[in-house]
Parts: sequence; structure tokens; C-alpha cells
Amino acid sequence: MVRFAFIIHPIDLEDITKRLKIFRYLPGRLTERIVSRFPAYKASEIHGVKSPYGETEGWFIICPLTSRQMLELPVDYVTKRIIEAGRIAEKLGAGIVGLGAMTSVVGDAGITIAKNLNIAVTSGNSFTVAMAIEGTKKAAEYMGVKLANAEVAVIGATGSIGSVCARLIAREAGGLTMVALERSRLERLSYKILNESGVAARVTTDVKDALGRADVVITVTSAVDTVIEPGDLKPGAVVCDVARPRDVSRQVAEARPDVLVIEGGVVEVPGDVRFNFNFGFPPKTAYACMSETMILAMEGRCENFSLGRDLTVEQVEEIGRLGKKHGFKLAGFRSFERALSREDLEKVRDAAEKARRKPA
Repeated sequence: MVRFAFIIHPIDLEDITKRLKIFRYLPGRLTERIVSRFPAYKASEIHGVKSPYGETEGWFIICPLTSRQMLELPVDYVTKRIIEAGRIAEKLGAGIVGLGAMTSVVGDAGITIAKNLNIAVTSGNSFTVAMAIEGTKKAAEYMGVKLANAEVAVIGATGSIGSVCARLIAREAGGLTMVALERSRLERLSYKILNESGVAARVTTDVKDALGRADVVITVTSAVDTVIEPGDLKPGAVVCDVARPRDVSRQVAEARPDVLVIEGGVVEVPGDVRFNFNFGFPPKTAYACMSETMILAMEGRCENFSLGRDLTVEQVEEIGRLGKKHGFKLAGFRSFERALSREDLEKVRDAAEKARRKPA
């Protein structure tokens, strides 16, 4: 059996204070500085991941830097701390280690980390893309949005996840607008999509403008703060938020009952799975990036997979096939850390229909 490990970290200050209550009484930045000096450590053992075609078990390893620190501290230091966590995975006997949340974004997106470890490394981004696209399509269908007639916006389109999402969704969307900070990179991606699928994608650095026209949004920036607010979205819009930390403000849930916001990449894991660690998901479910690491371990593929900033469509399609083989599948819809019931979805759909009927 090939075993795996997955590196996680506190997304924000709340992640620290809800586990270590003593830090609730200290200033936030001081808490971050203190906790960042903790060594990386094993958080839990994972058991019971099993399909008719393979099985695996593994560990969660914590790198004690918050998302803000991952972006603000020197890249060499952050990379060194992630490698430290990877070496714990090596000692435990993992054959492959996955990079969770911001650990997959730092520096060259995992390439240097892989060079400094003696086990395989993946960011899990390929399966994240596969599940984000599947979830977006199902959510749009439920909301009565026909993708072939819809205007789709991809926010963070030049990143490793965003660029492949844009290339894949371009095959089915009525129109595509891509948003990122650097226009030159957007234009290069637009040219690639035109050659691949014949779609002339619009490009812009203006997030608000793109959101105001979009029926469907896939957002996957590396921003620490939210980039989508309640007033930015059309009535009835469908938003798949793949980013961690989240791109969509929590105020959207409170102020826009007519908009469906789903988390990207929530996956049902096969077997009698026991994670022995609460990362906010229902039992037997995980992020897609975690799932990719498990899938590769179950396949016995101890190889570097989703690394760097140039994911390929072929990688996404391959890991999607392997996920289906082992029974990994989309685990319904979640929004702001909460599962959406059929009743919840019906309320959003009804509110969207009423909002669309209102005169401009």
C-alpha cells in the first residue's frame, strides 16, 4: 500500500484561535508571529480510504503559517517551512505528499519543494479543476442557466487553476471573460483559447465590470482579502469559489438570497474514511486537492503531478478519469462552510427568478 500525507495550514487567525483558545486574548499579528515559530507537526492519521481498485492511508501535517504570512514573509523562508513539513511526511513513510491551500501557491508552485524532498509532490490542482468545472455546470443547470447561452467570468484566470478552468469552460460557454492583474498574460491566454476552441474570450483587469455581466463566475485568485461583494453580482448569478482564503465576501450570503455561491471541489471520498481531524467538512468528504493526493496513492503513482503554474488539460482529464474509477465524486453543494439542502437550493432559485423579473 502506498501511503500519502497532506500539508495544511491555518487559513486565518480564526483557524488558530478556535483550536488554541488562549490566543483569543492576544493581538492578531502577535498570535501569528508566535504560532509561526512552532515546528511543523503531524496533526492526525487518516484511515479507511478504499475502493474496489485500491486503498491508502495517510496523515495530515500542519505548517503553522497563516495565508497572510505565506504571502507576506520571504519566499525562501516560507518554502523552507513547507519543506520541513514535507520531511515529516517522508519520515512517516508517505510515498506522495499533497500541498494544501496556500502551500501550493508559494514561489514556483511546488517545484522547489519537490526538488528538496525524496517523495513525490502534488498540489492537487488538477482534480480541483475537474471538480470545480463539474460543480459549476451542475449548479448552473439547477439554477436554470444554460451554459451555452451564458456569459462566464473566470477571476484569477492567469493562475495555474484559473487558466485551465478558462480553457475547459470555453468549450461550453456562450461567452467568456477572463480577469487578472496583468493584461499581457490575459492576452496570451486568450490567444491560446482562440487557437484551441475558436472562442474569442474577452480580457479585462476590471473585476467589477466582468462580474456585472456574468451569469456564471469561477473565481480562484490568491488574494488574502475578498474580491467579490454583494453589489457586484447579477440576479441569479452562479458563483463557484475555488479560492482559499475565499474570494466571495460572506456578506453575499446575507445580502443576496438570489445568488448561488458554492465552494469548489468538495468531494465524497470512498470507503469508511476517518480523517481524525476537523477541517470543517462533513464526514467522508474532503477538498478536491486532498482527494488528488489520495487518488495518486491508490494508483501507486508516486510521481510529481500537478506542479508549477502550467497545468494541462490532459492532466485534468486524466485525474478526473482516475477519480471516477475509484469512486471519488462531487459531494453535493456547500456554501460558506455549510451544506446546501434541496430546500436551500429551491429558495435561491425562487429568489433568483423573482429578482430577474423585477424591472431594471
